[in-house]
Amino acid sequence: MNADEFRKYGKEMVDYIADYYENIRDRDVMHRVRPGYLTSLMREEAPETPESWEDIFKDVEDIVMPGVTHWHSPRFHGYFAAGSSYPSILGDMLGDAIGCIGFSWAASPACTEIEMVTTDWLGKMLNLPEEFLHQRDGPGGGVIQSTASETVFLCLLAARTKYVKRLKEQDPNLRNVDVISKLIGYASDQANSSVHRSGLLGEVKMKKLATDGNYSLRGETLRAAIREDKSQGLLPFFVCASLGTTGTCAFDNLEEIGPICQEEGIWLHIDAAYAGSAFVCPEFRSYMKGVEYAETFSMNPHKWLLCNFDLSVMWIKDRKLLVDAFNVDPVYLKHQDQDKVPDYRHWQIPLGRRFRSLKLWFVLRSYGVSGIQQYVREHVRLAKELESMVTQDDRFEIVADVIMGLVCFRLKGSNRLTELLHDEVLTDGRIYIIPAIARDIYFLRVAVCAQATTSDDIRVTFNVFLECTERALGKFGDNNGVDYTPGINIDGPLPKYVTPRTAEVDVNHNSDKV
Repeated sequence: MNADEFRKYGKEMVDYIADYYENIRDRDVMHRVRPGYLTSLMREEAPETPESWEDIFKDVEDIVMPGVTHWHSPRFHGYFAAGSSYPSILGDMLGDAIGCIGFSWAASPACTEIEMVTTDWLGKMLNLPEEFLHQRDGPGGGVIQSTASETVFLCLLAARTKYVKRLKEQDPNLRNVDVISKLIGYASDQANSSVHRSGLLGEVKMKKLATDGNYSLRGETLRAAIREDKSQGLLPFFVCASLGTTGTCAFDNLEEIGPICQEEGIWLHIDAAYAGSAFVCPEFRSYMKGVEYAETFSMNPHKWLLCNFDLSVMWIKDRKLLVDAFNVDPVYLKHQDQDKVPDYRHWQIPLGRRFRSLKLWFVLRSYGVSGIQQYVREHVRLAKELESMVTQDDRFEIVADVIMGLVCFRLKGSNRLTELLHDEVLTDGRIYIIPAIARDIYFLRVAVCAQATTSDDIRVTFNVFLECTERALGKFGDNNGVDYTPGINIDGPLPKYVTPRTAEVDVNHNSDKV
């Protein structure tokens, strides 16, 4: 493909992407394929001779799209939002075109310095303490990682190194393995699974701590666990506090946890992967009170801040704790200015890194603080709208406080009822949701995810629940002795939607293999 062809086909691709987003309501949210559906359509080996771009591009719609779950559909309510916007897509395009591998400032100064500027911008938008910013000429700063999961692991390793180094300074005869085998970290029983996976990878114990009635980890619980573990010869070194848990969007109590970590010399990391974006709005910042006690803080603009995956931001008060833990500095990576600016290869696990700050830069400039605040507030408003619908039907109950863009609810009675409702919703196919379990309670999570979601979409979603509830109750038989009142229906006309396909997609429509 030469430059002229790239211009032509690039414009066609941009048109295709724009049409995809503008007409995404016309697509079924969920795929209808079975594992291995591509096998009958693909050659066993790569083509021997070049194929035309026209033939390749045609197969995007014919072969790729049938196997796609459309995360940006306004009727997609699973997991959390997968951020996307046109400025972010353009940032990725330019970053891919420049193609630098920004492991050091010298490798591409703009790659490093735009990252420093944009992470400072974002840190100020969240009202983080100044110690987390680059521009104060202190030891802290922000860095773009791939995911919050990688960040948790990175911080755990840095905390481990710090603790081992401190003890070995006191007793040089200590072996690393003797210390590491006694280390123990903590997170709530609602924390993301990546926290405990980080413990496995870092070869340290991670303990799940019970939460209160709001699924929040409290200080007294942490203090009791530390006391018990220290009495058994263990060494508490790391706490991962969650702001906006995956299951219920719960918030750990930083004002209680933070002083304990400070008193005990424990590294406090805050995982605000989803909810961190909401802190651009002052009305939500009460949930981050106590952030000043943290050593590190992370959130994912690729969830709720209109940036495409992957883009997770981590801030640290003392970057030397990362550099000292992971510094391997061969001569071919050194440069004459390396003590004047960060070399981000020391702030992460991989060596290479993409020019991801471009898309953050484009998004923050294109939307501005006010535009991002409006976007977050609208999602919260829509979640509250759905909550109001749910609470009007006596058959349902809300499982967790609706604080941001997530509604957790269930059918009253046996877990089996809600399981049947989930099965009916997936079979129906008009919307997509996922279930969760907390304290043996099975419930449904409905996240407001897409930028294009409207009140009409929320009403469609709730009416799907009502229809599926009737079918689920019918399958349950006598409803386990529970007296259910008839469901309500939200008044007003509903937007048109594509009738869901009841059969699996026919992947044999084309006899020619690609």
